[in-house]
Amino acid sequence: MSHELILDSLRRRMRAMFSLYEEATATMTVAQVNHREREGILPIAFSLFHYIHLLDTALMTLTGEPPVWNAAWEGRIQPVIADHGKHRTVAEMQFQQIGDYPAFIAYMQTVFAHTESWLKRIEAAELERVVIQRPFPPQIASTFSARVAGPQGITVLDGIECWIYQHGLRHMGEIELARSFVGLQGMTS
Repeated sequence: MSHELILDSLRRRMRAMFSLYEEATATMTVAQVNHREREGILPIAFSLFHYIHLLDTALMTLTGEPPVWNAAWEGRIQPVIADHGKHRTVAEMQFQQIGDYPAFIAYMQTVFAHTESWLKRIEAAELERVVIQRPFPPQIASTFSARVAGPQGITVLDGIECWIYQHGLRHMGEIELARSFVGLQGMTS
């Protein structure tokens, strides 16, 4: 398979997945997003903020460009926990809430636009560049992307597929399930 064909597929898959997030956020209220079903169950707010904030961070690793997230976005969105929570427990992150939902949606759209812009201009050969070499540091060694990585390490293609696509679909699945807790339907069949 050619690198150009792979890039075309990645671009289409990202747009499709991002459209699910856009549809989901457009059809939920902040009360539904912040709803806590019960102790130990993460709210939709966690899945949304966690994925978008980590996508923003992953882009920094893949592109070398600074993330979109900054103190101004934090002040606008007002998350209860201004952290993606990757290295925190469910017991901590179950309290995640989004303060200003329209501001969060604006942040999400900005991160998606940044991602799609980068995917449009990336050179096909760039997919092979190693972004994290083996041996992996402890916080990377236990990740899905470490399991996917080839002998040299995690490549740009691995990062796109694991950190952006697979990770996004995983959290969309959580969002689809959690929507049923607040009386909404799933997004796909």
